[in-house]
Amino acid sequence: MSSADVHDIDLKAFKNDPYPILKYFRKNSPIAYVPQLNATLFSKHQDIFICEKNVEIFSSVQPDGLMTKLMGQNMMRKDGDAHITERKAIFPTVSPKTVKNFWKNQFVEKTNKIIKNIGKKRELELVSEFSTQVSAEALKLITGLSGMTWMEMDWVSQGMIDGCSNYMRDPAVAKNCDDCTRSIDLHIDAQLKDPNLHDNPSLLSSQLDAGLSMETIKANIKLAISGGQNEPRDAIAGTIGTLLNNDSQLKMIKSGSKSWLQAFEEYARWMSPIGMSPRRIAKDFNYREVHFYKNDMIFFMFGSANRDEEIFQNPDHFDISRDNRSSISFGAGPHFCAGAWISKTLIAEVALPLFFSNFPNVQLKKTLEFDGWAFRGPKKVILENWDK
Repeated sequence: MSSADVHDIDLKAFKNDPYPILKYFRKNSPIAYVPQLNATLFSKHQDIFICEKNVEIFSSVQPDGLMTKLMGQNMMRKDGDAHITERKAIFPTVSPKTVKNFWKNQFVEKTNKIIKNIGKKRELELVSEFSTQVSAEALKLITGLSGMTWMEMDWVSQGMIDGCSNYMRDPAVAKNCDDCTRSIDLHIDAQLKDPNLHDNPSLLSSQLDAGLSMETIKANIKLAISGGQNEPRDAIAGTIGTLLNNDSQLKMIKSGSKSWLQAFEEYARWMSPIGMSPRRIAKDFNYREVHFYKNDMIFFMFGSANRDEEIFQNPDHFDISRDNRSSISFGAGPHFCAGAWISKTLIAEVALPLFFSNFPNVQLKKTLEFDGWAFRGPKKVILENWDK
């Protein structure tokens, strides 16, 4: 373990609401070792912004990490040329041009079908009945795994998320994660037999075209599913719920003075659907009077950096008028999220405007509750009073 100050935390309280604890860390111990997580946490924006780029020390390569063991060594767990090669391989899938010219219209079509199926329901649980489906249907397109149902896509994603954050080594969680990764492998194998596989620039077809090994292809598709389902799912539901909880800000968007993109980017800063990214210390190193030893595990706490008082004024307040250029919701270094443009398009250009245009008078029925620290989102978003 590093020589950082040791701080114990209540994991249950941290999962329920990590922000008070992270605020304490920022003020009193910006680099702190937490025994319950067996990791050293970086909580200040400046430290994360600097250190995430130093991949020679803060390495993404984690051969003994949960993600690598459960999902295979994907591009997030590689640095340098190996990482760059795989990012180039998936670029035909995730480039702004591809998203605009190929994926966006399909996102619109899928989302409109979901909205039509909702019909005139007087009450709606937004996560399970809207945002989960929107995210999953988009991810089926992006990955190329069209044979999956949206329910299975959400199940395998959540199972891998739970497995990768299973720091308490719960055997039931590990088994469920294994079942999920096995299911993905079976779908990939089945999709390889599709004669129309290369008709679209999916992650499967793009990586095959680039000549990547099947082991690498499968690991990267699992990576895309593990992060590409929950982040849009939680951000869509969370942004809608938060806007309904802040009617004056929603009115600014409807009047045209603010945009759906501003709402999404502020929500991503404020609630940080992806709240943490782990790194391994590649060699002994000193930083800010803390000594790190080779193979120490550290966590870059994006959720904390996005509420750093030295960067953002009144950071605990949701404000779509805020300048979010300093936000690191998608990362800050060479591992900046490759799917960022897809997320922005799906959420800010499709899901949010289509939902509010179809249901302009929807209201929150229950107070919003959020959960999670490594991945954070609303538990449920109950809406009522439909009037189309």
